[in-house]
Order: sequence, then structure tokens, then C-alpha cells
Amino acid sequence: MVSTLTRIFGIEHLNLAEDVVQEALARALRTWPYYGIPDKPSAWIMQVSRNLALDVVRREKNFRNKEVELVRLMEQQPPAPEDDVFLEHELKDDRLRMMFACCHPLVPADAQAALALKTLCGFSVGEIAGAFLTNEAVVAKRLTRAKQKIREARIPFEIPAGEELSRRLNGVLQTLYLLFNEGYKASSGEKLVRKELCDEAILLAVLLAEHPAGNLPKTHALLALMLLNGARLPARVDAQGNLLRLKEQDRTRWDQTMIARGMFHFVRSAAGSEVTQYHIQAGIAACHCAARDDESTDWPQILSLYDRLVEFDDSPVVALNRAIVVAKVHGPALALEAVAAIKNREKLNSYYLLYAALGEFEAQLNHAQTAADHFRTSLKLAALKSEQVFLTKRLRDVELTAR
Repeated sequence: MVSTLTRIFGIEHLNLAEDVVQEALARALRTWPYYGIPDKPSAWIMQVSRNLALDVVRREKNFRNKEVELVRLMEQQPPAPEDDVFLEHELKDDRLRMMFACCHPLVPADAQAALALKTLCGFSVGEIAGAFLTNEAVVAKRLTRAKQKIREARIPFEIPAGEELSRRLNGVLQTLYLLFNEGYKASSGEKLVRKELCDEAILLAVLLAEHPAGNLPKTHALLALMLLNGARLPARVDAQGNLLRLKEQDRTRWDQTMIARGMFHFVRSAAGSEVTQYHIQAGIAACHCAARDDESTDWPQILSLYDRLVEFDDSPVVALNRAIVVAKVHGPALALEAVAAIKNREKLNSYYLLYAALGEFEAQLNHAQTAADHFRTSLKLAALKSEQVFLTKRLRDVELTAR
């Protein structure tokens, strides 16, 4: 809805589009409990948003010079609330335009994904901060700076072509990647998995892959990665919503249809000579999906892929994930050495998984007291209830061993 209104008003009025949609949602919350939910709720909200936007157009002086054109655009064949508001192709195109507008090279690189996650995906500032391992003040500043740049530079609301497309596509892919990751492992809230975010990321990636502008091997690689990881979502938590490690998951619950779709896009990603981090990560996900159980997983191949991945992304999180695979292949002692060698490790100081991994390595070495200390630190940092339940159990296990 924000994307469609932005097309009509111009992206320089992005805040206005967000405001009228928010107000429409607020009216829905106030009126639907008394008058009932409409047959097509999204159409109702969109119609109210359009009406609110028209009121602003007629009231605000800064729209006087284009009031006639805006009113004409918004009142063309005005639909009743129970009818479909926009054609499907309009929604698809508007969302793609918004993705590419947010990732315009004039928007600071560190703000592109944050802006897209906020405007296109509805992320809160806190959720974005969690995705970037930073604080809310930093994210808020990035968003303000990005919107200011859009207004000043009059960035067009369009899907670019040629070299301009290539420059922006990487930012779009990163945004979809972050959106999926937030759904796969939520940074806040009550649930570990937010399937609706994963579904949204996959839908947007499909739209991108189907459009001539995005039908490229690296798009298919990212889509393969999301589908292969998304196929495992039904088995990631138990009946109470608590975390299940990969070796504890019931693999019969993995979605075989999604795995097949993921493998299809993985094959399509092999066209051409370019290899991206999404290709490597999709390869890792394919290894997991191909294994009957944890013991038969080709861990040496996965480690080889992680060795390649760090060439593309030397972030401490990737290095930590590699260390976990080192433990599988070479044992916990070498895994501890791998953790000690992580560049910029201080960025992981508030990351609960660092201490959870250290706890596991020390427990495997029968250093129960040291393992317990790490699990206690991890438990203090864990934000989700399912993580806390899992860590409490692991802490209790190693404390029993230490006695």
C-alpha cells in the first residue's frame, strides 16, 4: 500500500504515504470491533488510505501545483471498498520499484537495506537494529538520512536498466536476505520463527526473479537459499515453540516441495561464471537438505564451502558459523582456536550465540565449569523465550556434569 501511494505522490512524499496507511490501520482497529471485519480487509484499508491522501492533497499548499493530476490519478475508476483496489501487476511493479528506489546509489549504502526493511517490509527500528547487530539510535539516524537524501536528490520511483540496474540489484538482494533471516531467526518478540517474514521474502524474490530486471543467476541463488532453508522451518521448534538443533529435528517434517523448488533455482543459478555469497550459502543449505540425518551430513564439504564464504563475507558471524562446522570436522579444540582467530570479535560481545557455541565446545572437552560460565553469559544475552529455555536446559546439563 505504501509502495502504491508512493508511486502516485512521488517518493519525496514517502512519509506522507506511510502516515496515511498508518492512520487507515488505526481506523480499522477502532471501527472493525464494532462494525465487523470487511469481506476484503486490505481493500478497505487501501480505500481509506486513498481517501485520506486525497484530503491531504486538497488541504496542503505544497500540492497545489499538481493537485489536478494527483486527484485524476487517484480518482480514476474509484473502487468500492469491497472491490479489488489495484490490479495484481500494479502491486508487483510498485513493490519492485520501491525496492530499487530504496537501493539507489545516492542513498548511503548502510541505509539502503534499513530503509527498504522499514518502508517495504514494515520492520520496526528495533528489528532492523537486531538484523544489523547495532542499536536503535544508529538505525533511526540512518533512516532519517536516507529519506532526506531521497527528497533532496528527487530519486525516481522506477526499475532501472543496464548498468544502473546492476549497481542497485545487490542492495535489493541484501534486503531480501535480511528480511528472510529475521523470519528464520527473529531478533525480538515471543517466537523464534516468524514464518510470515520468510514467506514475504520468498514472494518478493520470486517477483524479482520473474521480472526481466532481476532474472539473473544471483537472484536464483538467493531464492534457492531461502527455499532450502525455509523448507526446514516446520521442524525448527517443538510443539511448545522451543528451539530444536539441526541434529534434533524430525527431517520427515521438512517440506520436500520447497526443497525441490530450491534445487530448481539452485540449478538455474549455475548459469554464467559469477559466484556470489548466495551461491555458496545455497550450496551449504543443499548439503543439509540432501542428508538423511546429522551423522550422514557431508560436514567436510560444508566446511570447504564456509572457507569459500569467508572470502565473500568476513563478518564475525560467518566466522563463528564456520567455527561450529570446524568442531564437527576437526573437533572442539580447533573450533576454540577458530573462535579466538575471528576478526573484529568484539562485535560479537553482545551476541548470545558466541557464548552458546563456546559453551558447547568446552562441554565437548569435558570442561564443565567453563562451559557453564559461557552458558550463563549466553542466557543473560538471549532475547527470546525459546532461546532461554534451550540455554537453561544446557546449563543444567553441564552443571550436573560438573558436580
